[in-house]
Amino acid sequence: MKRPRQDKECKNEIDSARNFRTKIPNIVHKLVSSCTKEGCFDHVSAEPIPYREAMIDILRRLALVLYPGYFVKMRLDQNNLEYYLGQQITSLYEILSEQIILAIRHDCIRQNKPCVNCEDLGHKIMVAFLSGLPDLRELLAKDIRAAYDGDPAAKGYDEVIFSYPGPWAITVYRIAHKLHRSKVPLIPRIMTEYAHGRTGIDIHPGAEIGESFFIDHGTGVVIGETASIGKRVRIYQGVTLGALSLSKEDCQRLRNKKRHPSIGDDVIIYANATILGGETVIGDRSVIGGNVWITHSVPPDTEVFIEKQDLIFGEKKFKAQAVKKGFK
Repeated sequence: MKRPRQDKECKNEIDSARNFRTKIPNIVHKLVSSCTKEGCFDHVSAEPIPYREAMIDILRRLALVLYPGYFVKMRLDQNNLEYYLGQQITSLYEILSEQIILAIRHDCIRQNKPCVNCEDLGHKIMVAFLSGLPDLRELLAKDIRAAYDGDPAAKGYDEVIFSYPGPWAITVYRIAHKLHRSKVPLIPRIMTEYAHGRTGIDIHPGAEIGESFFIDHGTGVVIGETASIGKRVRIYQGVTLGALSLSKEDCQRLRNKKRHPSIGDDVIIYANATILGGETVIGDRSVIGGNVWITHSVPPDTEVFIEKQDLIFGEKKFKAQAVKKGFK
């Protein structure tokens, strides 16, 4: 049984908590008022915007279509494949077309653009996107083969599809790139940033990348919006294909101009190389060594490496002292 003093303490705590809760309406009022101020960001509107979690679900569903049988528990064979793909494509059509329409409508309202009949345009883009999936599957198959051919540690194509971060980031990029080329706002960048968070590989959906592209390991790779990459290119972790640092004024002036390098066919770029600038061109079949910094063009069939540094070997003093004192 509680003593009277304990009962009084409990009552005081309840009253104190109630007093703190009375401050909540004023906090909410200030938050609502902040939504009308310039300089703060919000989307308080009757029109919804694309939903990030829906983008993640769409990518998962697209993986089921682009790599049938790999990411699903059920058994697929010739008897149920058409039914399975029919279900997946129908669901994709409904979900992605809705998000595309929301993105187009939001962009029109936010930018005060003339009406583009977002409903019709969204469905038209969606039909074109789905119609291109067979070609996209063939393009991705070349990327998977490039990963297997370029990595002696790979035991097979299945391992590459299931576990390699590079091919997954490239898959998301190629999906987003198709939508980007159809001028779908917001959605392509949401997709590639999701892949960036999952793999550590940052590929802007506006980049132009040829077939049989392979990113080995991948963490820290950055490929900018206006970068151009040829066929059969291989790059390693930490590679940056970026833009030179710009002032605020230059950023506005070059916003829709080429700012990132062009990489020719059959180029290899080793770990942590940095290649910058829209006028920088790496010629076909060149090899760029690790840790180099390039801001000028490189001719075809060229090797670029940092001069070999001398290694200095010295006695580890702590170990020598420990042995003398009888430690191991």
